[in-house]
Amino acid sequence: MKDLFYEQDYGRLYEKIENGTCELFEFNHRLGKVHHLFIKRPIPEPISGATYYDLVTPYGYGGPVITEVEPGDEKKLAQKFEEAFQKYCFEHRIVSEFVRFHPVFSNALDFEECYEIIHRRKTTGTNLSAFEDPVQKEFSKSTRRNIRKALEAGVTFRITVNPESLKNFKEIYYHTMERNKAEAIYYFDDDYFDNCLSLLGENIVFTEVLYEDQIIGMGLSFFYGDRIHTHLSGTLDDFHHLSPAYVLQYALTVWGKENGMSLIHDGGGRTASPDDKLFKFKKQFGKNTEFDYYIGHKIWNKEIYHQLCELTNTTLNDAFFPAYRAKVEVEA
Repeated sequence: MKDLFYEQDYGRLYEKIENGTCELFEFNHRLGKVHHLFIKRPIPEPISGATYYDLVTPYGYGGPVITEVEPGDEKKLAQKFEEAFQKYCFEHRIVSEFVRFHPVFSNALDFEECYEIIHRRKTTGTNLSAFEDPVQKEFSKSTRRNIRKALEAGVTFRITVNPESLKNFKEIYYHTMERNKAEAIYYFDDDYFDNCLSLLGENIVFTEVLYEDQIIGMGLSFFYGDRIHTHLSGTLDDFHHLSPAYVLQYALTVWGKENGMSLIHDGGGRTASPDDKLFKFKKQFGKNTEFDYYIGHKIWNKEIYHQLCELTNTTLNDAFFPAYRAKVEVEA
């Protein structure tokens, strides 16, 4: 089971953002194997002079995933993983864990007895392997019309794998974030983009949409194995009538189909609402394709967790997890 989200170089991309270190726990048992990638973050409040830690999935998706198992033994293997990881967490002073499970792999269902599992929202994408013509089958009628009009008007596109620079992309991306009044989490800095190239350059597929030799839209996506994950994109205001965002997705679909990819995963919306504007936009490229996205919580050391909540004047019932980080995260 291969996916970029389970590679350590991908996790390292988010060490600075999460203020932690990317680590890997490989569990091997006679029942099978589990691969678990996470970022370990120091908790600011020491307990009895000792630093404790919590875990979080790197930006995107992940969580523990079964890589080898006999059919029917998934839950037994997950139980053995929990026992081993509980011991690991105690030895490494790990207090709690927040997991973003992978919608495509549905790994949340294998570990639902290990973590407190919460269904967050639906995600969507374009299924490239199920249809000979995914544009015809997955794209909405109005989307196909927008793309056709744009191409007839002279809009073109080009695809680059492993681009040399993201300088132009950053400019158009920041412009788009300002236009959309995006949250601070989406304003990635120069180091982030430099690390994208140095750590994952060979996994980047870069899409550009042009009109009269001017770039009017750009998209940065990751590909690994036979899957593509859209990541960041930007378009120019003045060319909205030429549907650059639609042509970006069309170009990626054409490239993916030609290169033997099975899926473009676009993720979900900003909320769980089926009327979420971002989700409805993405669904225009995946009429037949949806996945369930779950998150997971786990307190690995209840005694220390309680002490941290007392130190930070938070309660176990706080909606934020982990509760002891609630004020820090909100203020940040």
